[in-house]
Amino acid sequence: MQNPFGSGNNDNNDPNQNNLLPIPPNFATVVNKKNGQIRIAKVGLSWTAFLFSIMVPVFRSDWYNFLCMTAVQLIVAMGLSMQMGEPLQVTWTIGSYILGIAWLFLYNMMYFKHLFNLGFVPADQRSKELLANFHYWKEPEDKN
Repeated sequence: MQNPFGSGNNDNNDPNQNNLLPIPPNFATVVNKKNGQIRIAKVGLSWTAFLFSIMVPVFRSDWYNFLCMTAVQLIVAMGLSMQMGEPLQVTWTIGSYILGIAWLFLYNMMYFKHLFNLGFVPADQRSKELLANFHYWKEPEDKN
């Protein structure tokens, strides 16, 4: 299969066949060494979180961040409701638009940080460098 994203480090025509999927250059692959799970996600701005807000963690089965984002959105909506004197349904929508900008910048980082807390590590050198460049990944310190 020819890589539609160019022939970079993840070229699928390599003789070793290390990468079986063509991955865009701004996506990173992480793997959980304990159970072998693999996750592939975009690094950088999350336009899906901007457009779909708290539904993005549901699409990714990321229940921890779903609950965190819902709690933040509820607190913002209640604060706006008390400040503006509008019903919660109105301020939830307003808060959703405001927080959409925050989720645009934060959600992908929140997703990867939570995966790292669950024991995931970058699957290859390209992913490790990409995550380190965006300050998502920091090498664990030796405990010796």
